[in-house]
Amino acid sequence: MTRTPAQHLASLAARVARTGLPDELRVDMAGRVVDLIGNSLAAVSEDPARIVSTVARAWGGSPVATAMGMPTRVPAPSAALVNGTLAHSLDFDDTHLPSILHPSAAVIPAALAVAEEVRATGSALLDAATVGVEVACRLGMAGYDPVARNSVFFDRGQHATSICGAVGAAVAAGMLRGLDEAELTSAIGIACSMGSGVIEANRTGGTVKRVHCGWAAHSGVVAADLARHGLTGPPTVLEGRFGFLQAFCGDRVDLGRLTDDLGEHWETPGVFFKPYPCNHFTHAGIDAARRLRADGVAPRSIVALTLGVPAPVVHTIGEPHEEKAHPESGYHSAFSGPFTVASALLGGGGLGVFHEDFTDKAALDPERLALAAKVRVVADPRCSALFPLRFPAILTAELTDGTRRTVEVLSNRGGPDNPLSADELTTKFMLNSTINTTRERAERVVESAWALRTAPRVDTLVDSLVDALR
Repeated sequence: MTRTPAQHLASLAARVARTGLPDELRVDMAGRVVDLIGNSLAAVSEDPARIVSTVARAWGGSPVATAMGMPTRVPAPSAALVNGTLAHSLDFDDTHLPSILHPSAAVIPAALAVAEEVRATGSALLDAATVGVEVACRLGMAGYDPVARNSVFFDRGQHATSICGAVGAAVAAGMLRGLDEAELTSAIGIACSMGSGVIEANRTGGTVKRVHCGWAAHSGVVAADLARHGLTGPPTVLEGRFGFLQAFCGDRVDLGRLTDDLGEHWETPGVFFKPYPCNHFTHAGIDAARRLRADGVAPRSIVALTLGVPAPVVHTIGEPHEEKAHPESGYHSAFSGPFTVASALLGGGGLGVFHEDFTDKAALDPERLALAAKVRVVADPRCSALFPLRFPAILTAELTDGTRRTVEVLSNRGGPDNPLSADELTTKFMLNSTINTTRERAERVVESAWALRTAPRVDTLVDSLVDALR
């Protein structure tokens, strides 16, 4: 009998759980764990984290897993909910292109919660998270339209990260629970009924989007637990007439992306890390502005700036111009091409721009706003041709002496063509984590995370996390 796509994915997961992954994939995932924990530690004082933690505390239950920022352990689904919310709260989590998924923020919190409960080895955690991220990315790519060059999920107002992430989280949790191939198939089938998330908040506000990855992680853990106790899901859940892809994407799907070269080609190592805590579409513009500044262009000498970006990006970071040049809050400023370019030209913090550049106070800074008002975001055909495999930018400055200076950034930092090194990931981690803990404690956490490949259990990482936020 021919295997369905869900069964193929479950077969890969079951095989990897038995035999493990090559070391290079584990090294890559260790970097993603470092990145995610740093992003999460930076977010523990954010309102969404406080709200979700309050709800999780009220639920109660068996104290088996650590939720960052909470004083006591909670059930694994609750820990996944809290930590997934933290991971996505600051828009600093990694991104898969061209699906525009943020897979680690949904998958790793689920894997961490279950790994802690079952006292898994570090390598088992890394293997499960890698396969879970792979599943999420392949689902996102199955719903990617190469003709329109955009995500069908997003076209329909759906947050692919949370929808696909729930399935990836279920696979990761199921692997760590020891589910066999049939049970993993059911976990996929169950999670497909749980993934959800609409992106209206991107247009008109609200903080619910920050919880999407938390709910996906929570759903994944629950789906795996239900499958472990005997609940079943349809094996044709992905491709069926009333299945996942038909329901979310209609006929604009590519089923081959689910299983082509499965286990041989891995999407996971190509997922882009974020060097800046803002919308990924703004990053190349930030790098271009930093180069202008490094080349001696002073903000006071600038008459006008033109930020060329891919055409589909203009409405996200450039329109309406008045709102983008004068963002209503620090959160909104992270989605503004004009504001991020201005912040980078004026210096920025951290690795170029950092959290302090996206506070409500910074969004009112008259010097930034005056410079942001000079920036026009336009569609550039060269950038459009590279999108969405890259998010490039071409920045042109008109200066008071009548000259023009142009900087092209055609490959984003943090991706396969322009990667962040382990040292840069550690620097990002330290800048993030020391917002809410001491440097000494942060160093213990990052050392434990990088050492997961050889850790006999994840306890050392968890204990260092608990100590960091004590």
